Amino acid sequence: MATSSSHLNWLIVRNNNAFLLKKTDIKKPFSTEPNNLTNISSYRYSGLVHKKTLGVIPAKKGFTVCMKKGKYQNRPSKNSVRVTMKAGPRRSLKKLRNLLTGNKYRSDLKQAALRKASAILRSQKPAPVKKTKKAE
Repeated sequence: MATSSSHLNWLIVRNNNAFLLKKTDIKKPFSTEPNNLTNISSYRYSGLVHKKTLGVIPAKKGFTVCMKKGKYQNRPSKNSVRVTMKAGPRRSLKKLRNLLTGNKYRSDLKQAALRKASAILRSQKPAPVKKTKKAE
């Protein structure tokens, strides 16, 4: 079975797809597609066209890493793997880094994935309690 290349797929869906958000005065359109780490419509971060994609989404505690297996490109039921990282911020980020570098899985997305995971963990951190002065 012959499949088309990711470059050809990108040329087809680059300007028209259901996930595209075009705004005036913005050069790069936004994208709401799953497994897009930066939500920018570009070839590198596209979750639609690549065999292997990476997504980081918030979980109840921590974050979940969604990865596509390139081997099962045409079998959607076996295609994706989800791993939840909830062991604490530093350890979770270290586990994410090891997961990407150890498996040699899209090393170009490593920094973007770490940034998004860090932002998710920062957003889950409770806000500091502000002390109020008592009225006399």
